[in-house]
Amino acid sequence: MRFGRTLRATVALAALAALVATPASAVLAPPDAAGPPTVTSADIRFSRPPLALRYGSAREAGLTPRYVDRIQDTITSFLSATPPAHPMYPGAVALAGRGGVIVAHDAVGFALRYSDAKPTELPRDRWIPMRRDTIFDVASMTKLFTAIAAVQLVESGRLSLDAKVVRYLPAFAAHGKSDITIRNLLTHTSGLPADPEPSLCEYDTDAERWAAVLGIRPANPPNTVFLYADTNMMVLGKVIETVTRQRLDRVVADRITGPLRMRETMFNPPASLKPRIAAEEYQSGRGIVWGSVHDENAYCLGGVSGHAGVFATARDLALLAQALLNGGRYGDARILSERSTRSLFTDYNGAFPTHAHGLGFELDQRRYMGALSSPVTAGHTGFTGTSIVIDPLAHSFAILLTNRVHPTREWGNNNPSRAAVGTDLAMALPVRPTQGPTAWFAGTADNATATLTIPVRVPRDGARASFDLWYDTASPDTGALEASADGGRTWRLVPSLLRAPGYRWSTDGTFAGFQGRRWLTAAAPLPAGTTHLRWRSTTAAAPHGRGIYVDAVRVVAPSGTLFDDRRPGDAARFRATGWTPSRD
Repeated sequence: MRFGRTLRATVALAALAALVATPASAVLAPPDAAGPPTVTSADIRFSRPPLALRYGSAREAGLTPRYVDRIQDTITSFLSATPPAHPMYPGAVALAGRGGVIVAHDAVGFALRYSDAKPTELPRDRWIPMRRDTIFDVASMTKLFTAIAAVQLVESGRLSLDAKVVRYLPAFAAHGKSDITIRNLLTHTSGLPADPEPSLCEYDTDAERWAAVLGIRPANPPNTVFLYADTNMMVLGKVIETVTRQRLDRVVADRITGPLRMRETMFNPPASLKPRIAAEEYQSGRGIVWGSVHDENAYCLGGVSGHAGVFATARDLALLAQALLNGGRYGDARILSERSTRSLFTDYNGAFPTHAHGLGFELDQRRYMGALSSPVTAGHTGFTGTSIVIDPLAHSFAILLTNRVHPTREWGNNNPSRAAVGTDLAMALPVRPTQGPTAWFAGTADNATATLTIPVRVPRDGARASFDLWYDTASPDTGALEASADGGRTWRLVPSLLRAPGYRWSTDGTFAGFQGRRWLTAAAPLPAGTTHLRWRSTTAAAPHGRGIYVDAVRVVAPSGTLFDDRRPGDAARFRATGWTPSRD
C-alpha cells in the first residue's frame, strides 16, 4: 500500500513537473480541428456600447474609399437598357454602413416613370426623381418585422418556438397540420405551399380569406423539405394577433418601429405620402400600383399581413440593421435581448444545407448578398426589388431599395444589383498584407482564369513551399496550387497543408468557399525536378466572394532557400496574369 501511494505520488510529481515545464499555450490550447475555419452565431460580437448611426467617410469606418465610391456607379449602371432592351429598374436607393457610420446613401433614377406595362412613358415633366428619402413597399422584407415580433413574444414567454401552431389557432389543424410548429413557420420548414390557391382576392370577406389560409392543405409533411412560403408568415402574423389581441400593424408599431423611431416605416401609408412613394407595377383593375401594397394577397387582406405590407425608407431600415448589430438595442430602446438577437443569425436549417435560415432571416445567400455573405450574414429580399444584408462579422450592412416591378414584374428580378452592392461594401473591407506593403490579389472578374507563377528549380532532395493564403469564393469559383516539371507546359495539383489558429487540414491543392475571413498558412512539398509553381484562380459569372490573396512566398530546400519574395530579385520573378499587387 505504501509503495502504491509512493508510486502514485512520484507519478503525480512528475506530471506536475512536466506541466510546469510546458508552455501554458500548449496546455490550454485544444487540439487542432479539421478545417477550414468557420463561424457560427456564437462568434458574433455585438457592438458595445451600442452604436448610433451617423454619416461619415469610408476612412472613418475603416473602409477603402474607392470601393465605397463605386456603390453609386454600380446602382446607376443598372439603369441602362440591357437585353431585352429595358433597364433592371427605373430607380434605386442604396445605403451602406459599418461600425455605426453611414458611408454611402445614394439615390438614382426615377420613382415614377411609366403609365402602363407596355411600357408607355409618362410625359417627361411627370417623371418623379428618386430621392434618398423615397418610401418603398418592401414586400417580403415585411417577414422580418413579423419574425422579430414573434421572437419578442418567445422572449417574454407568451409564445414557444416548439409549440404547435394549433395551440394558438385550433382551426389550423385541418388537413393534418397539427404537427407544424412556430419554428417551422419561421424557418420555412412547415411543408405549407408557397401561396394560397386560389388567390385570397377570390373571396368576399376577410373571414373567408382567413378560413382559406388556416384551412390550406400542406404540400409536404413538416421538417421534410425547405419551401419558402408566404403562407408561413401569413399564419405567423395571425398567431401574433391572437396572442397579443392586437392587429399586426399595431404590434409592429408599438414594439419595433416606434421604439426604434422608424418614423417612416408603416403599413398602409396615408395618401399624403404618395408623392414620396416609389411607383410599382401596372395591374389590371388597379392601374399603376402606387401608394398601396403591391402583393395581391396582402392587398385583399386590407394591406396588413405577416408576409407583406410594410413600407419604409432606406434610412429607417438602417436603424433596424444597426439595432441588430448592437444586439437588439438602439439608443435607450431595446427590442430584443442579445440572446434573442443571436437567434436571428443562428442556422436552424442544417438539414437543408443551401437554405440556411435563422428565425425569419435568411443566412449566407450569395445570390443577393454577394461577397458580404458568410455563415452568419443575415438578410432578406422583397419581390418589389428590395433587400437588406447584415454582416455581423464586419459590423456592416447594405440596403438596396428599387422599384424593379415598375411597370411590370416580367422584367425579372434584380439579384445581380443586390449582390453587386453587397460586393462593393465587402471589397471595401480591407485585407491587409501579412508582410510588406502589398499582397497578390487574384481579382474577381467574371469567367476568368488568373495565374501567378514563379520559376523554381527543385533539386533531387526536394523542397518545401510555404505561403500565406486568404480566400473567400462563391461556388463554382475555386483556387489551386499547381506545379510544373516541364517549364510550364503541363501542370499538376500540389497537395497542401493549411493551418489557422486552432485548425489544421489537408487539401489536394484546391481551395474554395468560406475560410473564416482570416489569413492561413500553407505548406506543400515539391518533388525533385519541379521547374515552376503557380497559383490559379478560376471564376464563373458573378456573384463572387471577396477573392483570393497570396503573400509571404518561400521555397526552401535542404541545401538552402530557393525563393523568398522578401528578396527584391525573387519578388521581380513573379509572372502575373490577372493577379495584381494589393494594399487592401
